[in-house]
Amino acid sequence: MKKTLAMLLSLALCAGLFAGCSGGNAQGTTPAENPSGGGLTGSVATNGSTSMEEVMGTLIEAFREVEPGITVTYDPTGSGTGIEQAAAGNCDIGLSSRALTEDEIAGGLTEIVVARDGIAVIVNPENTVAELTLDQIAQIATGAITNWSQVGGADAEIAFVGREAGSGTRGAFEEITGTEDACVYTQELTSTGAVITAVATTPGAIGYASLSAVEGAGNVSAVAVKADEGSEAVACTEETVLDGSYAIQRPFVFATRTGEPLSQAAQAFVDFALDPANGQLFVDAGVVPASAG
Repeated sequence: MKKTLAMLLSLALCAGLFAGCSGGNAQGTTPAENPSGGGLTGSVATNGSTSMEEVMGTLIEAFREVEPGITVTYDPTGSGTGIEQAAAGNCDIGLSSRALTEDEIAGGLTEIVVARDGIAVIVNPENTVAELTLDQIAQIATGAITNWSQVGGADAEIAFVGREAGSGTRGAFEEITGTEDACVYTQELTSTGAVITAVATTPGAIGYASLSAVEGAGNVSAVAVKADEGSEAVACTEETVLDGSYAIQRPFVFATRTGEPLSQAAQAFVDFALDPANGQLFVDAGVVPASAG
């Protein structure tokens, strides 16, 4: 999947550059009918969350089979940038791995939830700690707990690894754990993959990453999470995200400009993503489709 995605995104970017609209706004255009009879033609520019890489790769690949005349580009810049670019009209769809804020909605953006994703709490594979409470995770994040022996592990310093400011994953993690503006990071990294690599290669490390990115990684372990001390520890899986039993989860969002109709090509892509018949595509990417809820 990783190789396929890399090839797909490279081809999509090249096609976008050739068409003269890479990262540009396709709204307000009316694509012509494809002379070959394959449907619509045009381009769709998406920009934002790196956590949505698997989802976007899967959607783009499948959508191309349905509408070969439409080129969809994906620029993984992070949720904050994606939201800003959508608001500024520099892309058709902003991609966010957190819910839009009231200010963002009031500022002219519409939130379309396409899926739900668990945020896995990951540790170095040599770590013997298998479960943590939400409160323990918050204390680790804020520096109140600094040694694994304080939560039943080995006598080793904790290295807390996370995303940069503006990341949707970081925003959702901090909101759910109640640690906004209070986290003490050993490393702040600019992509989900970088967080996974840092945790995998740093003894004593703990971090957070999208379930869709962690599944199959093999080089980190995800701890089960207790909502409180008296609760059962729940693993981060598609099933526990769907039934709501896993505490740390967030939406995957398409952000579009309120009151401004999408181009036919962009609307076709949104409709494709929301079609319940395509729900398995999200499952294959490791998340729960919005239609399942």
